[in-house]
Amino acid sequence: MAYTPEQLAALERALATGEHRVSFGDRTVEYRTVDELIAAIDVVRRGLEEQAIAAGTARRRPRRVVVHTDKAT
Repeated sequence: MAYTPEQLAALERALATGEHRVSFGDRTVEYRTVDELIAAIDVVRRGLEEQAIAAGTARRRPRRVVVHTDKAT
């Protein structure tokens, strides 16, 4: 599904104000918990990032691997 920055802004506004109901044009979605709202924000953010990568307007963030070792005596 294609997402818009306006949808992300509406979700973030709802989270900031404590609302559980978000409207996008003629559609309204009601989230039961804050965790569901945060999950929706994450989905939209990832979707917008993937859309930007596909359009060539953004680059995929490089992955970073950190290895910690400890020599046991």
